[in-house]
Amino acid sequence: MKYQCLGFFDKEKMDALPKEEIDAIMLECQPHLDELYKSGHVLMDLGVAQEVKSLKRIDGKVQIDARPKAEPERVLGSVFVIEAGDMEEAIQVASLHPTIQVSGGEQLGWEMEIRPVHSFEMRL
Repeated sequence: MKYQCLGFFDKEKMDALPKEEIDAIMLECQPHLDELYKSGHVLMDLGVAQEVKSLKRIDGKVQIDARPKAEPERVLGSVFVIEAGDMEEAIQVASLHPTIQVSGGEQLGWEMEIRPVHSFEMRL
């Protein structure tokens, strides 16, 4: 089974720290990403930019909104897809991600959601 993992951070907390502190915390991420990749469960990993456009159809026309629909303090920063036998294994694998492993992330409101994927197709 495939699982989508979404990593979030608290924008206010991130913005409150000096760039040097953020950079130091981010430097801690790569070894944990390496371990996650070595697990052999990662199918796709994306770091996402903060520009957001929301599309929806209203009265037959596409409406575009530049504001994120999520809570403004909870911002999406990472998306990855893993393969796991069940949710318990997915939790074990996803917990290797820096969102969970880097202690400095706690003060920045880092958190993760894990969701089963009903369909998955990659076209290159």
